[in-house]
Amino acid sequence: MSKDTPAVTIIGAGPAGLTAGIYAARAGLDTEVVHDGESILNRNAHLENVPGFPAGVSARRFLELTREQAERNDCRIRDGVVTAIRSTDEGFVIETADDQRRSEYVICASWADTEYLDGIDGIGITSRGSKEYIDIEEDGSTGVDGLYAAGRVAGQPHQTVVAAGHGAKVALSVIHDSEIPFYHDWVAPEGYFTDRGREVPPGCEEIDDEERARREAETLDRMQEAFTERYPEEPTQHPSVRED
Repeated sequence: MSKDTPAVTIIGAGPAGLTAGIYAARAGLDTEVVHDGESILNRNAHLENVPGFPAGVSARRFLELTREQAERNDCRIRDGVVTAIRSTDEGFVIETADDQRRSEYVICASWADTEYLDGIDGIGITSRGSKEYIDIEEDGSTGVDGLYAAGRVAGQPHQTVVAAGHGAKVALSVIHDSEIPFYHDWVAPEGYFTDRGREVPPGCEEIDDEERARREAETLDRMQEAFTERYPEEPTQHPSVRED
């Protein structure tokens, strides 16, 4: 990426964070997801309400493939626990136990714990028992320029498909606010725009039949590989459940 490419840092690598990463990276933002270990989705025994999987899908397999999709689209994912975010005149400084990095935009997509935002003025936090949620506008903005929230930490329903969809929606808000040229993230058949005398809009792509067949073949190969056997790892139990 060019040094002039706007950078976005996403806190959390669950469905909301990874989906936000996919959309932001595909639009041309210099995108990084900071992951602190385990998504809450790993506690799900079997996902049975995500569109496209009539018999359900392993939650851990779903998360693995979503992460692979993010990385395939040039979204970097790194391990690290975010300890603080500081607002500066040039954006944000994201601090972890190991380092600190600068970013023009931040999307909080973590679990409902907002301690790392304690140093930022102007952000609303709603407490519900032991959990804390970030107050957002319809577009995912927080009232602090450049700072957004998506998924569970933004008070969204506790469902995978909702979190993923909200991550995509908030990423689109960041893309819009970054002023990167963008119309839709859409792969169209050859001639869809150009045969009507239109240029292919930013974010869109036209592909011919040969390229479409190649991509479909690649999809089949990857899905057959992914679903040949059961996912080897078992779900993670809730910490409050005692293990004998």
